[in-house]
Amino acid sequence: MPVTSCTVSTRLTSAAGAPRAPDGGVPASSGTGTRSERPTAYGALDLGTNNCRLLVARPAGASGFQILDSFSRITRLGEGLRSSGHLSEAAMERTLDALKICAERLERNHVTCTRCVTTAACRVACNAADFVARVQEETGLELEIIPAMEEARLTLSGCLPLIGQSRPLTLLFDIGGGSTELTLARITPTDGGPVQGSILALASLPFGVVTIAEAVGGGHISGRIHDDIVAYVTRRLKTFDPHGSLRQAAREGQLSVLGTSGTVTTAGAIALDLPRYDRSKVDGLILPAEHLRAVGQRLLSMSVQERIDHPCIRRERADLVLAGSAILDAILNFWPAPEIRIADRGVREGLLTELMRPASFHFLQDQPLSSRPACVGETLHVIS
Repeated sequence: MPVTSCTVSTRLTSAAGAPRAPDGGVPASSGTGTRSERPTAYGALDLGTNNCRLLVARPAGASGFQILDSFSRITRLGEGLRSSGHLSEAAMERTLDALKICAERLERNHVTCTRCVTTAACRVACNAADFVARVQEETGLELEIIPAMEEARLTLSGCLPLIGQSRPLTLLFDIGGGSTELTLARITPTDGGPVQGSILALASLPFGVVTIAEAVGGGHISGRIHDDIVAYVTRRLKTFDPHGSLRQAAREGQLSVLGTSGTVTTAGAIALDLPRYDRSKVDGLILPAEHLRAVGQRLLSMSVQERIDHPCIRRERADLVLAGSAILDAILNFWPAPEIRIADRGVREGLLTELMRPASFHFLQDQPLSSRPACVGETLHVIS
């Protein structure tokens, strides 16, 4: 049975042109008897190059939500995409299997409003439209291919509760499977907590753990290849901070850095020597940058089998964690903040936040993104 969706007919558009979902669905009720009396349940699905993730939640309190159900599976939708330009049949089949589970969970939880988005792999694949149509036919889910800037904005929205007030600027990085998003936001401290002022810069850089791993042949990465990846990523980071103003802000303690993605959450778990991954211990964790660099060196010294056997890595990440670690090293070196906060949250939480209440973020001016000059810290800076 197709899943009820509020994304097509009721979606709003922000001044910057990014789709924003309004407060939707049936008002919450105190009754608990019939289906119509249940509090509204919302669904958020994020289909990336490497992972398929679902959250089902309902509003709880003035600014939060209660998770009712969740699902995550590594499907590697973008496997082989870099060389072929197409989503492979095997990758699509794996992903469809996961999406069918998501559809069943949305129905089981009586979700009344959902938004399902897909990112880097479907942005570039020649057969993405056919895949999206196939998903709707076989699962009832309406996948929306969102632009990179929308992905970055939603990630920032989802991570807002973790943004501190002690520094005026926050740099959020999200190392995905097929792209890496960078977002710079101005933060205003208030008695009620941090308030996101303006998004000063957004960038989507065309590399992630899957694309980098495939580019270097996957598997084990030597120290020399690691250094080559770091050098390549550093060159791309310079396009985001061409005058070094953010590097200077990091040195002066004016920039906080927040990382989200499997790469940084895995690194956090390894740094804590957790016997198995525990989101409650990793989400919101603040670590010295040196501790994360040490994890990178530790990963380089491990054999493939040691990475497979590690309880926080396992087989599904063993061939990608080194590529992610090299990207992370480049970010840590380029913006030398003394500590990094880790977020095990992102697009899904941003989707839920914006489905349940007005969006928390705005852009500086009501003009097209592409027309803005590249001047970080003064106006919006967009890199495609």
